[in-house]
Amino acid sequence: MDSGHTVLFGLFAAVAYFILTDENVAAAFVYVTRLAKAYIDRQYWWLMNNPSNPVVKYLIYRRSLKTAKRMLESIKKHESESDA
Repeated sequence: MDSGHTVLFGLFAAVAYFILTDENVAAAFVYVTRLAKAYIDRQYWWLMNNPSNPVVKYLIYRRSLKTAKRMLESIKKHESESDA
């Protein structure tokens, strides 16, 4: 095992010790992990829904075309029913 792994293992062991022995540290650890997950979820949502992203822009364009096509079909159907 090289020294980098030893240092990381020692740090992990120290954090695990404090989490197991102190209730406040355990609560803080849970809080920080929830906070990190919320931040990651927020960044993911922004990446997938940001209109300046070209992929998202294309998906919005495609969805708009499909909606327009459905609306035109509905209008034509309604006009043909009212003419008959």
